[in-house]
Amino acid sequence: MRTYIGLAMTAAMIATLDVAAAQTKGSNGGPVVKSQGHPIEFVSKGTDIIFYVGDDDGSPLSTKDMRGRATIQDGGKTVTVPLAPANPNMMTGKLQVELSPKAIVVFSGSLHGHSLTARYAAQ
Repeated sequence: MRTYIGLAMTAAMIATLDVAAAQTKGSNGGPVVKSQGHPIEFVSKGTDIIFYVGDDDGSPLSTKDMRGRATIQDGGKTVTVPLAPANPNMMTGKLQVELSPKAIVVFSGSLHGHSLTARYAAQ
């Protein structure tokens, strides 16, 4: 039952986020989405996924105490990948397989009671 509730929540979250209008290219070559004023850039390298988190002014935001996860819908399957902080401003995770070009990736993170969410279409 929890699995179905989790999938329903993920689908609702994905449906409510507007990707196309918000994405620009970041300094690491990935798409950038702003969440509550914070730019978050998504980069996928093989089975590694990296989110670069910026502060309100665009400078790198320390992710030392950040908690996060990525929810990925790819090929009809949904997986959740825990993310770990990495210096200076990254949240990183490891996938079982590389993303397909049609994958949808949703970043969810929290820092000091501040929740951030960003949605990306893999490219």
